[in-house]
Amino acid sequence: MSKKKKKLNNDPKLVRSVNKNVRSSTRKLKPILKSIVGKKVDVAIRDLTFSEKRISKDVRKTISSAVANAENNYQYDIDKLIIKEAFCGKQVIMKRFRPRAKGRAASIKKPYSNLTIILSEFKKKVEEKHGTKS
Repeated sequence: MSKKKKKLNNDPKLVRSVNKNVRSSTRKLKPILKSIVGKKVDVAIRDLTFSEKRISKDVRKTISSAVANAENNYQYDIDKLIIKEAFCGKQVIMKRFRPRAKGRAASIKKPYSNLTIILSEFKKKVEEKHGTKS
């Protein structure tokens, strides 16, 4: 009764980078990640540079790390890299307390997230011609 574990990233064309301590909630990260999936790496980094969100700086660093992994470990061409997947997950939540009136205390939750960026090499699709329409 052994369970087989599904291996992630056993495709040699994929390059990944994981940032395990992002000081933001997944709710704030997801819209940023959705906006960069499917884009070329240089376009995604440019978009994140001009983003007004505080957390976009950490996302940009993680993408740069993935690009460095692709260049050094797999000898990929940087100009052909696209962001195939970008996802985040919950990590720990730091709990703090703030003093309030009449001896009470209000809780403050400071969430952390995991951030994973997966890159792949972009290849131009060759269109097949099936003949002329008549």
